[in-house]
Amino acid sequence: MSRPTFLVTTTLTAAVVTLTPLAAAADGELNLYSSRHYDTDERLYSDFTEATGITVNRIEGKADELIARMEAEGANSPADILLTVDTSRLERAKEAGVLQSVDSAVLEGRIPAYLQDSDNQWFGFSQRARIIFYDKTDVENPPQTYADLADPAYKGMVCHRSSTNVYSQTLLASVIEHAGAEAATEWAQGVVDNFARKPQGGDTDQLRGLVSGECDISISNTYYFARSIRRDVDGLPADARANIGWVFPSQNAEGAHMNLSGGGVAVNAPNRENAIAFLEYLASDQAQQYFSAGNDEYPAVPGVALSPSVAALGLFKPDDVDLSAVAKNVPEAQRIFNMVGWQ
Repeated sequence: MSRPTFLVTTTLTAAVVTLTPLAAAADGELNLYSSRHYDTDERLYSDFTEATGITVNRIEGKADELIARMEAEGANSPADILLTVDTSRLERAKEAGVLQSVDSAVLEGRIPAYLQDSDNQWFGFSQRARIIFYDKTDVENPPQTYADLADPAYKGMVCHRSSTNVYSQTLLASVIEHAGAEAATEWAQGVVDNFARKPQGGDTDQLRGLVSGECDISISNTYYFARSIRRDVDGLPADARANIGWVFPSQNAEGAHMNLSGGGVAVNAPNRENAIAFLEYLASDQAQQYFSAGNDEYPAVPGVALSPSVAALGLFKPDDVDLSAVAKNVPEAQRIFNMVGWQ
C-alpha cells in the first residue's frame, strides 16, 4: 500500500469553508452521541442542518460512558451516531455491539481503507499525529524515532501522559503491532527510565513542561501545538513557543503514529438514513476542510487542504498501519505499562 503524505501547498481559513448542499436533502432529526468536546464542531452541525434540513440533537459525554449508555438503552436507544476520539474507543464500541455495518459507496470511496473498520462499522474523519516536541535551547540532537525515546542519552528528560490515557495506550499498541510485545516492553521500560517527572496532565501540559523547564522532550498530538500557533493558549506564549522544536518520528521507517477521530451508525438507530447522510457529510471536502480549519486536525480524506496552523508543521509521512489491528493490542499495551511501572 502506498503511504499518504500530508501536503501543505494549499491553505484554508475557517471563514471560507462553505458546504455544497447534499444531493439528497432530507427532513427530520439526528440524535448524536459525541465525546468530541470542541466548540468549533458547532459549525459542522449547523452546516449539515442548513444543507439537509435535518436537526442535530446532541448528547455529550465521555466515550466509555456513552458506550455504556447505549448498551443499557438497548433497542430503545435514541442514538443514531456515536462520534468519538481514538481507534481503541471505536473498536470498543464495535465489540460492545452498539454499532452497525454501513453500506456506503461515498464512505468506501473517500475514506482510506486503513482508516475504517473492516466491517464498515466505523470510519475515521480526522487525524492527529503524535509526535516528539523538544526544547531547542537544551536538546541539540532530539530523538528521531519513537524507539529513540528509550535511549539512555535522554535519561531524566522525557515527559509523557499516564498509562491510563488512550493516546498512550494506542501509541504502545502501535509499537506492539510493528515490533512485537517483547520489543515493546523493552521500549516502554526505557521510556520510564528516561522520565523527567511522573506521568501527569494532558497533552498541553506536556508542552507546558518544556516551557517551564520540567522536561526537555515531550510527546503530544499535533493539534494541541497547532492550536497555539493559531491563537493564544495559556502557558504557551509565543516567545516561549519559539524555543520548541518538533520531530515527526520514524520518517525512514513506519512513519508518524496517527490518532483517529471517527464515528459510526448506532445499531438501533431510529433515523438510520439520516445517520448515514451525516457520516457522508463528514467525508465531504467542506467538512474535511473544517476539521483542519476549526480544530487544527489532519483530514482523513486525501488531498484536502490544510489550515495555515496545521500546514506550518510541515510535510511528513504518516504511519498507515491498520488501526483496527492496533486497537486490538490495547489490552496487551496496558499489561506492559503495568509491568514496567508506567503509572
